[in-house]
Amino acid sequence: MNLKLQLPRATMLAMLFMGTALVTNAQKARPKLPKKAIAQQKITQQATAEDKFVAELLSKMTLDEKVGQLSQYVGGSLLTGPKSGALSDSLMARGMVGSILNVGGVANLRQLQDKNMRLSRLKIPLLFAFDVIHGYKTIFPTPLAESCSWDLDLMYRTAKAAAIEASASGIHWTFAPMVDLARDPRWGRIVEGAGEDPFLGCKVAEARVKGFQWNLGKPNSVLACAKHFAAYGAPQAGRDYASVDLAPSTLAEMYLPPYKACIDAGVQTFMSAFNDVNGEPASGSHWLLTQLLRDQWKFKGFVVSDWNAVVQLKTQGVTADDKGAAIMALNAGLDMDMVDGLYNEHIAEAVKKGLVSEATVNASVERILRQKYRLGLFDDAYAFLDEAREQQTVKSAELMALAREAATKSMVLLKNKDALLPLSKNIKRIAVVGPLADNRAEVLGSWKARGEDADVITVVQGLRNKLGTATEVVYVRGCDFLDTKTNEFAQARQAAANADVVIAVVGEKALMSGESRSRAFLSLPGLQQQLIDTLKTAGKPLVTVLMNGRPLTLGHVNEQTDALLEAWFPGTQCGNAVADVLFGDVNPSGKLTVSFPYAEGQIPNHYNYRRSGRPGDMEQTSTVRHIDLKNKNLFPFGYGLSYTSFAYGAVECASRFDANGHLKVAVNVTNTGERDGEETVQLYVADKVASMVRPVKELKGFKKVSIKRGETQRVEFDLHVRDLGFYTNSMKYVVEPGEFEIMVGPNSEELKTKTVVWEK
Repeated sequence: MNLKLQLPRATMLAMLFMGTALVTNAQKARPKLPKKAIAQQKITQQATAEDKFVAELLSKMTLDEKVGQLSQYVGGSLLTGPKSGALSDSLMARGMVGSILNVGGVANLRQLQDKNMRLSRLKIPLLFAFDVIHGYKTIFPTPLAESCSWDLDLMYRTAKAAAIEASASGIHWTFAPMVDLARDPRWGRIVEGAGEDPFLGCKVAEARVKGFQWNLGKPNSVLACAKHFAAYGAPQAGRDYASVDLAPSTLAEMYLPPYKACIDAGVQTFMSAFNDVNGEPASGSHWLLTQLLRDQWKFKGFVVSDWNAVVQLKTQGVTADDKGAAIMALNAGLDMDMVDGLYNEHIAEAVKKGLVSEATVNASVERILRQKYRLGLFDDAYAFLDEAREQQTVKSAELMALAREAATKSMVLLKNKDALLPLSKNIKRIAVVGPLADNRAEVLGSWKARGEDADVITVVQGLRNKLGTATEVVYVRGCDFLDTKTNEFAQARQAAANADVVIAVVGEKALMSGESRSRAFLSLPGLQQQLIDTLKTAGKPLVTVLMNGRPLTLGHVNEQTDALLEAWFPGTQCGNAVADVLFGDVNPSGKLTVSFPYAEGQIPNHYNYRRSGRPGDMEQTSTVRHIDLKNKNLFPFGYGLSYTSFAYGAVECASRFDANGHLKVAVNVTNTGERDGEETVQLYVADKVASMVRPVKELKGFKKVSIKRGETQRVEFDLHVRDLGFYTNSMKYVVEPGEFEIMVGPNSEELKTKTVVWEK
């Protein structure tokens, strides 16, 4: 908190006189500065030193060397030939490589840095980047999974842990977090984000940026990268790379806030998106990359393109050739060109012809040099390259314990008929069936960095670790993901019939979600649904564990199974975490951050849809509905069960916001079950009358609380009128007085409500 207090005039004069005396005797008596003042003084001194260093270095650089700092290449062992777009010794010798991606490990990166420092004239250190999305070698749950924990501290800790592990292997910079809002489960990259809500997305973005950059400037932290700017998560029909067509109000209100939250959290880099936004290509948009990002939002770091995004401006039809693509991107404000080599190939010539100013080049180079300076690379280009630290840090016991914790907290219990779960540890025989039951490769999910299959604990292994030899765990695969034959079904059914309980582990392959992995049909792939139907005929209690990177259409699965656990892609500690939850050592507390539809035809199916002039869901009426399906998600946003139960009291708040625009909202939540548990209490608001059509409800707060059995906890929120506003189609933020519905509950559907008023 920054309190600005005005001192009396006499006090100020006395302080001025004392200050003069102190200056006169400065050699003898230096005033003792407060800690904050000392810290600010150090920051100023560092900034001054940084400014001087960068300016002096920039003055020594040739135009080619400057452009080289704007160029990023894929690393490799064969560095021969000057081919455009490929890393070579020739490029290094001419100082035309600023960054290298997709190489990890201290030994590998030391070779590259050695070569750069030996061959280049100015010996500007290389910046090493890697897609550390949800772990480096210790793989945590995928980001969508982890968002379902609603545990911001957990997400901070896993990002921090990933940074510590990656930096120990020589990485300076990760291309994460992905903060694209995603409302369409057909889109494969929904797996990389935090779901469909902008409020939650902002909180998660902040936690992850701060986690990755937790100790920035030291060799155990990494630069974070907010991506993909902008609105990459809204492609038409959910097809990756497709055009984005959004009303300005929707863009401003739903899609832009998480990027701004990254800036507020101190993110140092941004990545431009492949898509266009309302016809303007994101990687060539001066409005996005300069006017909005830098001029309005005051972002001071640098922007890197996505893979080949610069050359793809030509494919998008906004420029005729490669040269035009490079000129458009750099003039728009895109500082670093990833892998296609077009900056090195064309920018120097463009400067000489006056098509790009050298001042523009200098500004981009300066931004990149500042990041290298702040990482300490000019003091020691090898600061991150410590093999002893790498060996000690990578896949440590501490990291594995955190991976297990994160996986358990990310799982969402969707169904638990007759309290089948948790299972008893006295069960004599369990049948474990499905293509993911004893699978190591797929459960890491997409973007697994350098995660290794050999380190994965499978579900079968995790169950055996949990139960020992007293319980027989019988495994039958049943089918593969895309099988067309049922030849293993009979064996699977027999195992189920002979067991006390059946656990089916089904879902997607890792690369059925992720980049360029959009799906039109969201049911279980292959014959997995038929496999569950077959297991059901055995007449034994059936638990289904899902592993997938997006919401699936699970109506029939939900009908057939007795208990349904959404485990997502849990990562390295998969099996241990699944066993912890199934047998009650961990009480599930996850809640969905994205809605699960009954059918693909409902998409987009996000909870915070705008009101209609013909609301309703009645048959034989002209209302906003499908004639063959109810207006309802199978599992709504915010939904998730526990092994205990919670009862919510009435919403408690004043009938009006106070004179300062505040409203205290409270609710009593009682644990009415037999176990201690965690509950995520959610606060929603609806603007009842406004100058624009508003959503039926919007998340405005949440708190995850631990409540012992039989106890009641009072959960309080502080709502401010500024949270009630919205963006117009001129992208202006307005807050209008009137009536607002305040809603509190365990998910976006089961809510207690109260109406309040705000008057100017």
